[in-house]
Amino acid sequence: MECCFGDVVPVGTGRDLSVHNPDENNPDENNPDENESEMILNEYGIIANNQLQWLEIQYPYIELHSYIVMPNHIHAIIEIDSLKLNLISKNDTDQLNSEDIKIKSLSEIMGAYKTTSSKLIHQADYGTFAWHRSFHDHIIRDEKAYQNIVNYIANNPNRWNKDKFYKKTV
Repeated sequence: MECCFGDVVPVGTGRDLSVHNPDENNPDENNPDENESEMILNEYGIIANNQLQWLEIQYPYIELHSYIVMPNHIHAIIEIDSLKLNLISKNDTDQLNSEDIKIKSLSEIMGAYKTTSSKLIHQADYGTFAWHRSFHDHIIRDEKAYQNIVNYIANNPNRWNKDKFYKKTV
């Protein structure tokens, strides 16, 4: 896919707002590069970002823990928790019946994300846009793995020029 969601730009050195949990066995894995960078979204990137946030509204049983829209892909930690429906139904005065809501799988949620974001991006006049088929997922099994992935997501712009999806734009 060509770069379409925006650009990663340097923001200088010494600015570190991310959470760090360095892995002593692989210190470069979780630490940002010396120069800090940030992702600047264009109109298509804003759509991709907004649709990630829409997932939490559309599906009250998911929580988006950490995410980033990169120039031509996204990273996100999405938690699917059916117990959230029970909490909502107990607190909702409209008597939401959690038994009537089908919990979607991660594949179905990603399908909804890709479909809705593609539709909006096409409506915004980016007619050739298309997501890659499928997606990569990973089950997070403990707090250390969670922190490592959160750090990876937060520091992804710092590593953009070394990313396998990187394409230099002129």
